[in-house]
This record gives sequence, structure tokens and C-alpha cells, in this order.
Amino acid sequence: MIRRVDKNHKNYRSFDSLRAMEDFISPDDRLVLERHGLASFGALWDLRLPGVDAPNLDRGGWSEVSRLVLEGGTYYLKRQRNHLTRSLARPCGEPTFAREFRAIGRLRALGVPTLDAVFFACRRLPGKMPRRADECAILLTRALDDWRAMDCWLAQWEMLSGTTRAGVLAACGKVARQLHASGLTHGCFYPKHVFLREAGEGFEAKVIDLEKVRPAWLGRRDWRRDLDQFFRHAAVLGESEVDALLAAYLARAPESAEVAAWRRRLSKRRARKENG
Repeated sequence: MIRRVDKNHKNYRSFDSLRAMEDFISPDDRLVLERHGLASFGALWDLRLPGVDAPNLDRGGWSEVSRLVLEGGTYYLKRQRNHLTRSLARPCGEPTFAREFRAIGRLRALGVPTLDAVFFACRRLPGKMPRRADECAILLTRALDDWRAMDCWLAQWEMLSGTTRAGVLAACGKVARQLHASGLTHGCFYPKHVFLREAGEGFEAKVIDLEKVRPAWLGRRDWRRDLDQFFRHAAVLGESEVDALLAAYLARAPESAEVAAWRRRLSKRRARKENG
């Protein structure tokens, strides 16, 4: 059963009131960054590191992710210039990392497992156009090196034991329930954005890539969209495995009427999309 978190919760409100332009440094990582002279926007911006992938050139700017290792700890350094997202609240746009940083803080305040933000800051830097500054942002997060994306588990699904499959599905369902119970929708809930690792006799999961996280204005319709995205990119799952994930999501038995009802609604949604 999905029970939404009260949006008047003080942590929810306190994070929403945070100005995106404020610099942030995690207390747990400040000393490490300071020892390496990297506790400022300028130092991280000027750091020369290769990108883990080709730069993202969408949105009229660029955005790049690099891997940074400091004293045995691994981080992902994300830098962008004029890579903006627009909304009713910010019609002129803001760096997409600002939105992701707010989402990280919001999810962590609500107890939804996600990334650890280490550093965040925005600056307006001189651009190529006269009298026009470029919107630049840095987001540094702790790497999930001991975690694996769900699509990696799916790639070897047939080789996994039944116990491992059950644990993975339960963890995915649980983290989706935690996210939706907080009154939010992910907006891009693909298997590659759910990371898992073994924990005790089962598994635990985290959600990443939070740029599109927003309140679930349409409630269950938004949540079904998230789950539909996940299952469409996890076609290897059989019907009983879909039921197992939905059972963990709904905190119900796999054979329950609630699980069957959600599966039917997801199937109808898929059929409507496939038929145009």
C-alpha cells in the first residue's frame, strides 16, 4: 500500500527553501577536498580530467562527467555550461545540476536512498557573447563503485539464482515504494537508474539521475508511468517476476488482488501506447 509522506514535514520544507545558488560542501568530505586544494568552485572547474563519456551537447550548452579519485575515495565530478532546464518557476532556465542537487537533498530528507552529494555550486562566468554571462554549475557526488545498475543484473538474469532474483526484485520494488510514498515521481525510472548491492541476506537499492524528479501531481497515474518505464526496459522479466516486484512495491502478497489490479492497469497502459 502506498502511503504518501506529509508534505508539511519540516525537512521537506527546509530543503525546498534552499537557494540553488548557495555553495554546498559535505562535512564528511570537506577535509579531503581541502587537503587537495579542491574545496572551491574555481579549483574543481579548472581541474583537468577526461570525461567518462562524450560531453552532452543538448540544450544549447555542454555537460560532462569525470571520475575523480582522492585518498582511495572515488567521486564523479559533473560540470556544465549553459546546460539549462526551464520550468514555470524558472522560465529563464537554470543548470540541470541545480535541479538534480535539490532532488538529492529532497530525497535524502524524506529517507529515499539516493546519491551522496559532496559539492555543489553555480557561477555566472564570462561567455563568448559580449555582455552575456554563461550559467555554469558543478555537482560532485560519491561514486557507487560497490553498487551495480539494475540493467547489469538484467543482462545476466538467466544465470542468477532464484534467491538472488527475488532479492533484486524486492529491493527495486521497495525503493520505488519509498519514492512514491514521498509524493514524488522519478520521471525517468529506467533500470539503469536503479543501483543495487547485496546487504545481509538480501539487497538494497538507490535511485539516481534525478533531474526529472517532481511532485506526483497526477498521483497513481504518474507512479504507473514510472513503473511502466521500468518494465518496458526490463523485458526479460516474466509475469511472476513482475508480480514479485509489484508485491514488494505494494507491500502485498504476489497473489493479492491489488497486485493483479496494478498489473492489469500497467498492461492496459502499455497497450494504449503501442496502439498509438
